[in-house]
Amino acid sequence: MIPAVHRRRLIAPRAMLALTATLLLAACSSAGVATPLPTTGAGPATAACPTSQPDPLPAGETRTVTIETDKGSIAIKIEADLSPIAAGNFVALAGCGFYDGVVFHRVATLQDGTPFVIQGGDPTGTGTGGPDYTIQDEPVTATYSRATVAMARSSQPNSVGSQFFIVLDDAARAALASANTYQIIGTVSSGMDAVDAIAAAADAELPSNPVVMTRVTVSTP
Repeated sequence: MIPAVHRRRLIAPRAMLALTATLLLAACSSAGVATPLPTTGAGPATAACPTSQPDPLPAGETRTVTIETDKGSIAIKIEADLSPIAAGNFVALAGCGFYDGVVFHRVATLQDGTPFVIQGGDPTGTGTGGPDYTIQDEPVTATYSRATVAMARSSQPNSVGSQFFIVLDDAARAALASANTYQIIGTVSSGMDAVDAIAAAADAELPSNPVVMTRVTVSTP
């Protein structure tokens, strides 16, 4: 079977996104009153975090986002021309400290055991959190492959918030492309060994001891 997107319904709309490895674009919800979600990451912010969709990353521009973990550092080349709105959003959140202290809360495999993705970016660490806004959808024009970085979303339109994933294996391409709605923002330029180590350390799809993004920074090449 192929990956799914689950969304928990809260009192007010939020970026509640969780990429799983069961059935693509199946939606789920739970009733009841939910605790409000935090709007920033656990670490200190270096600038004001956005409260609505940030400006797109200008055409032709790139940024390097570096994620430091105890498994090593992951450098991601973010490219505006892939998905300018999603790229601008990710860079803005990374630059304000939103992701500092946030975990990789999900390590998914396909049903046959093929490594699929590691997913993070939820400040609650539950797979249901995000910032207090979502961003507009964009067409996916690139190809998913190992080291691709893309935004997680639910089956609902315009539901991307802060959660993102890194593809572990080229074999995940078909499952992701069958939906082709996960906005690609860049590629891991160095540190896939750290990504693999995060995947290898997981004791379940939802790890009992998830790896923390201790510090996330943005630089201009």
